[in-house]
Amino acid sequence: MFTKRRKFVLTSVILSLGFVGVSMLDEQYRLHAIALLSVISLLLFYWSLAEGIERNATLLVLVLPALYTLGVGLFWFLLPSSIYATLPVVSIYGIGTYALVSTSNIFIVSAFRKIALSRAAKGVGFVLTLFTSFLLYDAILSLRLVPFLLVPIVFITTLPLYLQGIWAGKMSKDLPMQLLAYSAIASWGISIVALFLHFWPVTLVVGSIFLTVAQYVVLGLGQARIEGRLFKQTVREYLIVGAAVFVAMLFVTNWRG
Repeated sequence: MFTKRRKFVLTSVILSLGFVGVSMLDEQYRLHAIALLSVISLLLFYWSLAEGIERNATLLVLVLPALYTLGVGLFWFLLPSSIYATLPVVSIYGIGTYALVSTSNIFIVSAFRKIALSRAAKGVGFVLTLFTSFLLYDAILSLRLVPFLLVPIVFITTLPLYLQGIWAGKMSKDLPMQLLAYSAIASWGISIVALFLHFWPVTLVVGSIFLTVAQYVVLGLGQARIEGRLFKQTVREYLIVGAAVFVAMLFVTNWRG
């Protein structure tokens, strides 16, 4: 009989070992293996959380695990193939996976009744969403796509990330159309920022960081709006962070090409 805690640990261990297995494959098979591991992560998270998850908005907790696995895998795919790259990535991934499955469990419970750990879980979920966003944006920007491919791919990537992120601010069994509208508008905004960066002579890392900061601003403001705490001071704080990163990007840009 598996307790919840044992399921959480087993899920983290299996997925971490999965990454070790991926590292042993030839490079031509790794991308397919990463995609398969992302699907497996979704299934394992469903198994771990099956006691509380239902056919309603609580299914959104499965979005981040799959994208987190995909993001880590794609970022790792860009790194040199060596034991020095594999061990840190697998370790960080394993710790993040355990934190994510624990957080997802709190989200599900909070959808039915408010608990004291919900605020801490929101913070962890917010950080993991931004971390996953950075990894995925880094992978997308590394492809140097033409604008008519870049915009829809960034939109499709951002939409589920933002949707689960803003739902975490509400944590209910229902998914109001208002949340879908917010998510679509915010994702489109991030896509336009990506288009803007396409014509800006920034490095891959700087571009990925700026897109992640844009996600930080829109997701933070979205959660504040859903929670009813969208005050002037809150808006000002988020916009100051966004403006500061934009100014920093101006200084690190290589204008000489």
